[in-house]
Amino acid sequence: TPAVQSIPPGSPFVDALAAGLMDRYGATPDQLAKVMVLLPTRRACRSLREAFLRLSGGSPLLLPQMTPLGDVDEDELSLSGWEEVGTSNPFEAPTAVSALKRQLLLTRLVMAFEKGQTTVDQAARLASELGALLDQVQTERLSLEALNNLVPEEQNLSKHWQITLSFLKILTDLWPDALAEQGCVDQALRRNILLEAQAELWRSQPPENPIIAAGSTGSIPATADLLKVVSPLPQGVVVLPGLDRDADDVTWKALEPSHPQFGMARLLEFLDIGRGDVTDWNAPGITGTNPARTDLINRALLPAEATDQWKDQSVPDDVALKGISVIDCPGPQEEAGVIALIMRRRLEDEGETAALVTPDRGLARRVAAELSRWGIEVDDSAGVPLAQTPPGAFLRLTARMASEGLAPVPLLAALKHPLASGGTQTVAYRSRVRDLELAVLRGPRPAAGLEGLEEALSKDADKFEDVLTLLEKAARPFVELLEGTHPLRDLLKAHVAMAEQLAATDEDTGPTKLWAGEAGENAAGFVAELADAAPDLDPVPGHTYPALLDTLMSGRAVRPRYGQHPRLHIWGLMEARLQHADVVILGGLNEGTWPPEAPANPWMSRPMLAT
Repeated sequence: TPAVQSIPPGSPFVDALAAGLMDRYGATPDQLAKVMVLLPTRRACRSLREAFLRLSGGSPLLLPQMTPLGDVDEDELSLSGWEEVGTSNPFEAPTAVSALKRQLLLTRLVMAFEKGQTTVDQAARLASELGALLDQVQTERLSLEALNNLVPEEQNLSKHWQITLSFLKILTDLWPDALAEQGCVDQALRRNILLEAQAELWRSQPPENPIIAAGSTGSIPATADLLKVVSPLPQGVVVLPGLDRDADDVTWKALEPSHPQFGMARLLEFLDIGRGDVTDWNAPGITGTNPARTDLINRALLPAEATDQWKDQSVPDDVALKGISVIDCPGPQEEAGVIALIMRRRLEDEGETAALVTPDRGLARRVAAELSRWGIEVDDSAGVPLAQTPPGAFLRLTARMASEGLAPVPLLAALKHPLASGGTQTVAYRSRVRDLELAVLRGPRPAAGLEGLEEALSKDADKFEDVLTLLEKAARPFVELLEGTHPLRDLLKAHVAMAEQLAATDEDTGPTKLWAGEAGENAAGFVAELADAAPDLDPVPGHTYPALLDTLMSGRAVRPRYGQHPRLHIWGLMEARLQHADVVILGGLNEGTWPPEAPANPWMSRPMLAT
């Protein structure tokens, strides 16, 4: 019989999970260490570790093995023993192609398909969307072979759809061969292979140690298959987050994909068990919210087909609404200020925690900026876009400066950046840049390039010799390279060399300063990955390099590993499902923001995707 349990709504999920694991397996230190816990993401693994730390009061503890299912690799799964049960060797499967390498490979195919009708940065954006479609198809274990029959002839979509079908031949006809040349597979396919290998191994040879799959609703089919194997294991348990067992059958059958219970309803159907078969996860010392609050939330989230039940419901009482406040703000800046004040106020009470939950990334960044005025660095689960970090912004500004021929605005934007020091003390260098601005950059615009700047400074050449010498040494090789068409790796190498020279101080070298800290390490990783993948792209015109860099950098985020405030948090919607705080703030409750609007797919409509 499948063992499926649920942590009630309102209970702190990771704390309840940790308490239950300690109650079941914490009798001896080595017993807990033998448990494997499968969680949705790496972030959830980190949250569970912190829950154990709170539970133990900071005492040393042997933790269970925690494995993220969303971005799993073979080092984190228990794949030993496949030879004994006759399953295929999962380690013989091709490695996964990196996201950046795949984007450049697809960019090359798009450029060849369009035959010069699109720029390289536009092709890179299209390549990113093609990659997203690949991930979606492979995650759902589908195939692109049925695209030709997706739209019936009687529908009035023939011309537009034929254009789309022609373009998608990049994926159906060209991409498999391009990927085979690299000896790789897509990341989603590689993840499926690993999860399927683990499921087959446990199905053939059930493990002796406990396996706890917690927090996952099986949204990935390969994950759902693994949960179906885990639930009937002798020591296997699937733990769901806040299953609604009180809803009537009409409501349960009317759930739509946008409803928070839909994933669990589909998983229970896949596991072939009913809600009555799901028991409570025992977590000593953990309590949830009052039943009236839970009932109010469930009624508010009734699907459209069941809203006729509202007429039979009573007005919410004070118990259900206790502690709930609503604040209307005239604009986003005021909203961020109010939220920051509420979170800051929680720090006055010892031990209290507060969290902002919002899908609005702009609001999250504003709140983080407001809190930084008090010296509070808040932990944002979504991180900060690499392009908006100091190293990322400096790389973008220096690329723009060189491509626009040292025009005044991009030149000053790059030279006034906090990372720019020009080989001297930062304060002295900043003063020299201001002098340069007053001398030639606020009047008639100088001619393009270093020659134009030197000509404008002809009367003060001796006064600004140090600045001109630095730009001559650092920028000229890159500026001249951008005038032609060159391999991406050469452009990147010249760009990084220029940025490092401009970032150097009289005490620190350029690399030491530019790549320091978590943001610097992330930027260095991006540059290294791009340098490795660059040969897969044909030579690019230099003037398109800044736009291409912006496109390739988008989508990458810097997430801090440690050092953020332990009591204040900013969570996304999935993150908040497994977390708990004393004060929870739902921010951005505006039409189109929460719930978020469904993103438009550039290739197919929603009915076509559903088909």
